[in-house]
Amino acid sequence: MSQSLILSAFTTFRLGGPARAVIRCTDADELIGVVRRLDESGEPVLLIGGGSNLVVADEGFDGTAVIIADDAMNFAVDPDADGRPYVTVGAGVPWDRVVSTACERGLGGLECLSGIPGAAGATPVQNVGAYGVEVGTLLRSVQIMDRATGTVRWVDPADLELGYRTSRLKHHDAELVVAVSLWLSTDGLSEPIRYRELAGALGADEGARLPTAQVREQVLALRRSKGMVLDPADHDTWSAGSFFTNPIVGADRLPDVLARIAERVGDVPVPQYPVAPGSDRTDAVKLSAGWLIERAGFAKGYPGPSAPARLSTKHTLALTNRGAARTADLLALAREVRNGVADAFDVTLEPEPILVGCTL
Repeated sequence: MSQSLILSAFTTFRLGGPARAVIRCTDADELIGVVRRLDESGEPVLLIGGGSNLVVADEGFDGTAVIIADDAMNFAVDPDADGRPYVTVGAGVPWDRVVSTACERGLGGLECLSGIPGAAGATPVQNVGAYGVEVGTLLRSVQIMDRATGTVRWVDPADLELGYRTSRLKHHDAELVVAVSLWLSTDGLSEPIRYRELAGALGADEGARLPTAQVREQVLALRRSKGMVLDPADHDTWSAGSFFTNPIVGADRLPDVLARIAERVGDVPVPQYPVAPGSDRTDAVKLSAGWLIERAGFAKGYPGPSAPARLSTKHTLALTNRGAARTADLLALAREVRNGVADAFDVTLEPEPILVGCTL
C-alpha cells in the first residue's frame, strides 16, 4: 500500500526528499514478498524501520522505500537452554516497545537499552548499545533474508561479526533482517550496572543488579535530560541520537592523542572506557566523542539559535534539525564538527547514522 512519498515523514531527523514509491509492510510475509518482487524487477530499494538512524539526501531516493511496520512479538522459553526465556520480535516493532513489554513482565536484560528510538530490526545491524549493554550480548538469533537468493534463515550471533556499533550487516543491503530473538532473565533484575553515570544516578555500585523497572526509569530519565527520548515538541529530539560513535584509539596512538588534549585543555582527566565487554581490543580504549566535541570548541546549541541545524542544547553528541533544516545544513554542521575535532586532537569521528544519497 503506497502512501506519502516524502521521506522526511519516516525519519527522526524529519529530513529527506521524495522516493519514487513508498510501500508499507505490516507483516513478515508481506515484507519478504515485496522485497523479493522489487529485487527481481531491478528496482532500487530503501528499507526503513523506525528511521532513527537515517540521513536521507534532500534529493531523496530514486527507487522504492519499503517501510517495515510489522508488530509481531512473542515471549517463550527455550527447553534446550534450561528453560531460559526469550522474546522474538518482527523487524518493524518499535524497539522501546520491546523493552517496556519485557520489563512489565518482570523479564530482565534489555532495561539499559530503554528509550532508544527505532525498530528492533536495526538493533543487530548497528549492534545498538547504551549504558554498558550491547544488543550483541543478548542476541539469541537473527532471521535474515538473503536478497541475492531470496532465501530466509536464522543466523547465529557468532556469524554476524558484531563489533562496537557495527556488524557484517551494516553498510550494505544484501541481507534483510526479518526478525530478532533475544535472551532475557527471569529474576526481575537488570544486567550488571557497568556504566558509571548510571550507577551514580541509581546510587549503586558498578556491577550491581537492580530491579528492571527501577533501572529502566533511571535510564529514561538520563536519556530525557540529554534530549535522547523522542518528543515531537522538542527539537532537541529531532535527531538520530548520537551522531558520531565514540572513537576507539589504539595504545600506540593514545599517548599522542592525550598530549594533544593536554596542550589544548590542560592537565585534566580524559574519559576513557573499555571498547566493549568481552572485546578482543585489549590494546585500545574508547574516548568520549561528546567530551572531545565540547573541548574542540563546539558547545551545546552550536552554532546558535538562528541556525537551522544545531548541536542539541542538551547534549553535544546529537545534531538536530530545528524545524527548517535541510539535509545539506545538517551535513555541513557534521563536517564542521568532525573537522574541528580532527584539527584539535588528531581524532577522526565516524558518523553513526546511515547516509542515503549523500556523503559526509
